[in-house]
Amino acid sequence: MEVIKKSLFVLFCIFLLASCSGSEEVDDKIETITNFVTEVEKLGDGEVRATFSATNASFFKISFGTPGEVPKRVDGNSATFTYTEKGDYSIVVQAHSTETIFVVNTKLINMNAASLGLDPNSGYTSPESYEGYKLVWSDEFNSSSISEDWTFEIGDGCPELCGWGNQELEYYKKENTSVAEGNLIITAKRESMGGKQYTSSRLITKGKQSFTYGRIDIRAILPKGQGLWPALWMLGENIDEVSWPRCGEIDIMELVGGSTEDRDKTIHGTVHWDNGGSYANYGGSTKLSTGIFNDEFHVFSIEWDPEKIVWLLDGEEYHVIDITPAGLDEFHKPMFFIFNVAVGGIWPGSPDGSTVFPQEMKVDYIRVFQED
Repeated sequence: MEVIKKSLFVLFCIFLLASCSGSEEVDDKIETITNFVTEVEKLGDGEVRATFSATNASFFKISFGTPGEVPKRVDGNSATFTYTEKGDYSIVVQAHSTETIFVVNTKLINMNAASLGLDPNSGYTSPESYEGYKLVWSDEFNSSSISEDWTFEIGDGCPELCGWGNQELEYYKKENTSVAEGNLIITAKRESMGGKQYTSSRLITKGKQSFTYGRIDIRAILPKGQGLWPALWMLGENIDEVSWPRCGEIDIMELVGGSTEDRDKTIHGTVHWDNGGSYANYGGSTKLSTGIFNDEFHVFSIEWDPEKIVWLLDGEEYHVIDITPAGLDEFHKPMFFIFNVAVGGIWPGSPDGSTVFPQEMKVDYIRVFQED
């Protein structure tokens, strides 16, 4: 009996040694997969090619991030796939040493209208009319030049408001605005002028087109990147008499560019005013579920009446303020429009190595509707 026990003990030890040796082998195999590199290239019309390599990998598996997809083994070091829907996708590549031992690389890719070979003017379009409203002013930007409803503000805001009061880094000039293919285009560039390292444009309708209340729709594609600050907004026509913020400000849309914190996919709607001698503001924001605002056109809107201001993105409400309190009388007076693309400033910060220039904001139209 004692001999049997000793034999069993010896067999158990051999089993443990074999198991330990196997574990070390597995660890060694995982560690031997090195220099794992994955590159993704858009080929056009929705087609994407992923190329990958890794030292000591026996084979690769890949999934292109579509719903319900599982990684599939591929022959060689590349694979192609054609997307048919816009969206954000995670391409997952596995470098295998065995069927169950592998390491993973993940690449994020956005398929927008341009990537899918769709109409570059694709995106949301708002109705041309609303029940109970009439169109009182619009600019469709279909002519070959800027209409007389707009005036350019030139320079850096100095001496009164150097950096336009926001520590902005651009010099505004007329030449950075153009009209083409039915769009107003404001281009931000990395170029020196007036002591600044960047140029852009800022247009206003002050003294020409001002409104109190109404439904306002602006269809636009926005620039992207750290330090970019596009805005579609309004100021009180009486700003020269009472100054800011007593004139009131309605920011129909602002975007603070950058890939961190989903900045390129988030817009803000805000009001600023004077609250009994103290500055006050109230804002809200919304975020795209897929893609960024540089991908395609969206419509930025407000519904403004004597009781409230409502902000909408592509016809969907995301923010509202009650303007009936007496301290909000700024928002019951005429306001004019401002379109601009700022570079740098207190809110977005400065451009960095990731920022690509030039950047464009394209505006397809602005439409103002008021109650019949």
